[in-house]
Amino acid sequence: MMQQYLRLKAEHPDKFVFYRLGDFYELFYEDAQRAAPLLDITLTARGASAGAPIPMAGVPYHAVEQYLAKLIKLGESVAICEQIGDPATAKGPVERKVTRIVTPGTVTDAGLLEAKRDCLLVAINPERQRVGLAWLNLAGGQMCLRDLSSDDLQTELERLDPSELIYPDGARPVPLDGVPARTLPPWQFDAEGAARRLAAQLGTKDLAAFGVVDAPLAVQAAGALLHYAQATQQSSPSLAHIRSLTVEHAGDHLALDATTRRNLEIVETLRGQPAPTLLSLLDRCTTAAGSRLLRHWLTQPLRARETAIARHAAIAELIAAPPKRRQLADALKHTVDVERIASRIALANARPRDLSGLRDTLSHLPELRNAIDSFLSTPLLEAVDALAVDARWSTLLMRAIATEPAAVLRDGNVIARGYDAELDELRAIDENCGAFLVELETRERTRTGIASLKVEYNRVHGFYIEVTNAHVTRIPDDYRRRQTLKNAERYITPELKSFEDKALSAQERALAREKTLYDALVSELAEAIPALQRAALALATLDVLATHAAQAEMLDWVRPTFVATPGLSIRGGRHPVVETQVEHFIPNDLELDPARRLLIVTGPNMGGKSTYMRQAAVIALLASCGLFVPAKDAEIGPLDAIHTRIGAADDLAGGRSTFMVEMTEAAYILNRATRESLVLIDEIGRGTSTFDGLALAWAIARALALSNRSLTLFATHYFELTALPSELEGCANVHFDAVEHKDGIVFLHEVAEGPADRSYGLQVAKLAGVPADAIRQARAYLARLDRFSARRDAHGDLFAAADARTASPEPVSAALDRLAVLDPDALSPREAQEALYELKRLLDG
Repeated sequence: MMQQYLRLKAEHPDKFVFYRLGDFYELFYEDAQRAAPLLDITLTARGASAGAPIPMAGVPYHAVEQYLAKLIKLGESVAICEQIGDPATAKGPVERKVTRIVTPGTVTDAGLLEAKRDCLLVAINPERQRVGLAWLNLAGGQMCLRDLSSDDLQTELERLDPSELIYPDGARPVPLDGVPARTLPPWQFDAEGAARRLAAQLGTKDLAAFGVVDAPLAVQAAGALLHYAQATQQSSPSLAHIRSLTVEHAGDHLALDATTRRNLEIVETLRGQPAPTLLSLLDRCTTAAGSRLLRHWLTQPLRARETAIARHAAIAELIAAPPKRRQLADALKHTVDVERIASRIALANARPRDLSGLRDTLSHLPELRNAIDSFLSTPLLEAVDALAVDARWSTLLMRAIATEPAAVLRDGNVIARGYDAELDELRAIDENCGAFLVELETRERTRTGIASLKVEYNRVHGFYIEVTNAHVTRIPDDYRRRQTLKNAERYITPELKSFEDKALSAQERALAREKTLYDALVSELAEAIPALQRAALALATLDVLATHAAQAEMLDWVRPTFVATPGLSIRGGRHPVVETQVEHFIPNDLELDPARRLLIVTGPNMGGKSTYMRQAAVIALLASCGLFVPAKDAEIGPLDAIHTRIGAADDLAGGRSTFMVEMTEAAYILNRATRESLVLIDEIGRGTSTFDGLALAWAIARALALSNRSLTLFATHYFELTALPSELEGCANVHFDAVEHKDGIVFLHEVAEGPADRSYGLQVAKLAGVPADAIRQARAYLARLDRFSARRDAHGDLFAAADARTASPEPVSAALDRLAVLDPDALSPREAQEALYELKRLLDG
């Protein structure tokens, strides 16, 4: 047996091998030692090898799904080895083979999948400065390709959020936290072989119809992807539900880099929590498929306005028809996850309750169509057509599947009564056994005149007729002795023997017949997969649109308008998540256009600057997704990207300081932002000396205004930057204010034109709990700084023309002022040296 196990393990060295022995799946050697602590199971031993006990651990076969789920969550893969031979006829170990391979990116079982998140397998094919990317949603039946620059790979992977990565052996691994990665032989990424494999999968002569000419590297990645996925599906390697592919291009989606996704808290907070986020606020969908589609819309907003406009129109229609919307929502409650069930049908691993759920869902499709057949928007019209699934599939399932089938096929009672005569007969034999024995006993007592005659059954001798020794002489000639007891004899008759043969095998034969019928039913349903996939997408779309319509009405959101000129015009804008976290949210307006493209945002900490900037980006994002927005009115111009530089954090693992992270993100924005990009910059330049940070902030703001000409919100506490509007065309100041009340401070949270006059930093420090003594000392030192800077114009000198800056009219005064604010006891040797150089520069003018 161990030789058989070692042979199977050699075929799957990188996976746990679950080896079926009786009622357990056993693991041996290193698998057992690794699995025991991971699964919290007992590590024991079996036999010996080379004089040492063989480590062994096991899990019950009927509870295997919960253990698989643990391993998948940990990024592990499992090969499940089943017994396929007959123990009665086997000479030596019963024949076994791997019947199922489970990996994090290829799971399709409902118990192993996250209901509200897609499970993506992603293949990467790097070549010089380009990368081919292919991704497969095996549980949903979608495959996509894209070629892109190596510089964009990390951002794209953040967008896709894969469950598993594969790439050629020898290629540089891609670091992605918590995502398992596997290498494949380079020959699996061969261009010709990949093209042939893809064409065969799609049932076409070649790939010309799919536009793959723009993604040659991705085609190679897709070939390896298919090979890997097919190898995991031992029972149905054809992947019959994968019959199309989509080639994506750089301009298809509104670009959101990884930093922006985190800063906008679309699907997780900055602390990595699932709520409160934009998704957690909006996801009130009735179905899991609707939740997955909403996540997809939010994380992959489109640049194509036609699709977004069509969604806006559908939401507006649903808002205007509350009775129809409620009818739609009620009908959706009776549907199941058709997308994933269709995939399991294709992979021949659909379970009985998948089919009963599908049957019930198909029976509600006419009601769903009736709820939307009067609407005129494109998404709703398309849904009406997609939900017109051939009634024969519903009829077939109603005939074939029991009203409440067992959870697993091996328990029986899955196929409905009346569907198959042979199965009904076998069930009748099994179920009517008791009644037959009572009837036979009555007849035999009458025939023999023996009132004490009994007809009974036991596991050892089967069915028998028992007669006491006192009446043995009265037995008929057709009685055959089966067993002799001390006070009685047990007999069998031809009639009872015939019944015994049927009864003892009836249950086993019924289960076998039921499995044959079920497998045939699943095979027949494979023809319906394309129609089921279309219906699944329609159901998910209806769920998102109807749910959002109800939310938009309740939250007072409006339909945004798209305009041709770059810019954002928002009246009464609100941050949707923050609004739910505070008692009273103050809406604010925003105007950005080519003539007013850079706004310098000043004001106190906690005054609302960051929220104001983020809400502008969120409103633009929601509009691009085709959803309504939290505002009184919103006009959105063309957008190609949203870039953000918000907050401060170091990257210890990458060896980057806070300031280095800031500058890297700023460089990324300056190198990519265009006239149609929305850029949010918050508090840049804080991680270095004051003058260095101020100079960099000024230069970055100036570049965004003059070179990139992006739509930019630039929040800062450097009040010197408020002089930029006097120097730069297209630049303006806005600010948030606060008022002091007694010993406290009240933030107004309302945007106003012009620069702020104070920062209120000491008041915010007091709110944060800084000791009163420290606040008093800070206030005194601030007064000193104000006196020494009184002779200078704090807003003018730094940003004067270059030739004016190099010739200060009062170099000695400037040097003295700088010297006056220095605290020698607080300076490190390095800072003291830098201060000396700075004083020398000031004196030199």
